[in-house]
Amino acid sequence: MRACVPLIVAILCSLAWAEDPEEPEPFLGLEEEMLEAPASNLYSAPSSCRDRCHEAFDRHQPCHCNARFPEFGNCCKDFESLCGHEGFSYSRDAITKEELQSVSEKIYRADINKAQKEDIILNSQNRISPSETRDHVDRCPEPLFTYVNEKLFSKPTYAAFISLLNNYQRATGRGEHFSAQQLAEQDAFLREVMKTAVLKELYGFLRHQNRYSSEQEFVSDLKNMWFGLYLRGNEEEDSSGFEHVFSGEIKKGKVTGFHNWIRFYMQEKEGLLDYYSHVYDGPWDSYPDVLAMQFNWDGYYKEVGSAFIGSSPEFEFALYSLCFIARPGKVCQLSLGGYPLAIQTYPWDKSTYGNGKKYIATAYVVSSTR
Repeated sequence: MRACVPLIVAILCSLAWAEDPEEPEPFLGLEEEMLEAPASNLYSAPSSCRDRCHEAFDRHQPCHCNARFPEFGNCCKDFESLCGHEGFSYSRDAITKEELQSVSEKIYRADINKAQKEDIILNSQNRISPSETRDHVDRCPEPLFTYVNEKLFSKPTYAAFISLLNNYQRATGRGEHFSAQQLAEQDAFLREVMKTAVLKELYGFLRHQNRYSSEQEFVSDLKNMWFGLYLRGNEEEDSSGFEHVFSGEIKKGKVTGFHNWIRFYMQEKEGLLDYYSHVYDGPWDSYPDVLAMQFNWDGYYKEVGSAFIGSSPEFEFALYSLCFIARPGKVCQLSLGGYPLAIQTYPWDKSTYGNGKKYIATAYVVSSTR
C-alpha cells in the first residue's frame, strides 16, 4: 500500500531527528512487511466499530474507533464493547510510555532462560551502510554463528518453540492445515511460556491495566492473535503472526518476516541460509542483543531483518505481544537494560476473531541507540 509509505517515513524520520538523546534512532529502512501492511476494511459499517478497531482517524466517517477519540470526538456507540480490550482500553486505562519502559525492564530482568555470554559466539564480520542493503552482495564469507551451546534448546520453552518451526509452508498462497499433533504443539508452547517469570510479569501487568480479567482469557487471546490463520495470499488461509515473525515466509520472491535468532541459527547450520552482512549491532554487552542483517534464505533475499540475539523464546514472544496489545500499528518505545528500544507491530485488518479483534500481521525491532 504505497499510500501508507509517507506516514511510515514520517514516523521514522521524526524519531531520527528527535532532539531528545534518549529517543531511539531508527537503523532500519522500510521492511517489505511495512510496505505491505494491510489497509483497513473498506466494507465496514461506518456507524459501527466492527472490523474498525485501531482504524486511523478519517474525518469522513460519521463516528470513530480510535483510542484517541477524545481528541476527535464522536466515537461509535459500540467502541467500548468491541475495542475496549482490542490493543488499547478506555482512556482511563491508557498505557503510558513510562509504564511500557518500566514493564519491559522487568521482563528483561526476568529472562533467566536467555543465553549467557559463553553460550554464543557471533562472527558479525562486515557492517554496511543502509544504502548498500539492496546490493544483494555477500560480504561475509563465514557464518554468523561460530558457536551456539545447544543445551539451551533442551530447556522446555526452547524445545516447545523449536517444535513449531517445521509446521509451516514458507510460500504464501499455499494453505496451512494443522494436524492434531501440530495444534497440540501450539498449546504446549503456550503452557510452557506461561510457566516462566517473563510471561507472569507480562500477564500481571496487563491484568493490572484492565486488559484481561483471567489468565485463561489472556492465553486464549495469545493463541488467537499469534496462531490464528488468515489469508496473506489470495485463496486459502496461508499465514499467521507466529509463522511470519518467527519462522519466516516467502512472498513475491522475497523473504518477509523471519525475525528469530534460533530459526536463523538452525537454517544456517543446515546450509539453507547464507549470512551476507549487517547494518546494525546493538549496544548491549550481554544477551539479548539486537542485530539487523542481510541474508539469503535458500535462494531468496532479505534486505533488512532485525532479530534479538540470545533471547529466550518467551522474551521475544512477551515483548512483541506487549507492543501489539499496547501499541498496535504504532512504534512501541521500550527500555532494556537501560537502553531504549522500539518495536513496530501491525494488525492484520482483513479478517478478525472474537468481537472484531485483529491477528498479528508482523512485529519486529525498528530502532535502538548506542
